[in-house]
Amino acid sequence: TPMREPGCELCDLAAPMTVYADSKLSVIIVDDANYPGFCRVIWRDHVREMSDLLDADRLLLNEAVFKLEQAVREAMQPLKVNVASLGNVVPHLHWHVIPRYADDAHFPAPVWAAAVRQTEENTLAARRALLPELADALFNRFARRMNQG
Repeated sequence: TPMREPGCELCDLAAPMTVYADSKLSVIIVDDANYPGFCRVIWRDHVREMSDLLDADRLLLNEAVFKLEQAVREAMQPLKVNVASLGNVVPHLHWHVIPRYADDAHFPAPVWAAAVRQTEENTLAARRALLPELADALFNRFARRMNQG
């Protein structure tokens, strides 16, 4: 049984955009209108840090983050991908994988900084239209990973 922490939003997560889940981790597409393609890998057990994991689990999580980054690059065609694990607000191990573009609201600063511009709505709509392709790319990568072991 996974370790849970009462009141932790990631322990209690029931994300509508979960594209992959197994006994160790979940991969979700975040519903963020300003950042289509923003995804997370969430470790199931309530642990705070990468160093809390066994070596094999740490490698498994890293591989999931890399596969997620590849899928985001393939489907979303970003200028850059940001990969971050903060956990200051929610101290439950998770990684953010965020496609970034020169015209996004915060570029070149992190998405959590103050916005410096408004992205054109038609540009955001075009990026949102890529989400089914992203979901397919994620499904293909994670299904393949699981079939290999």
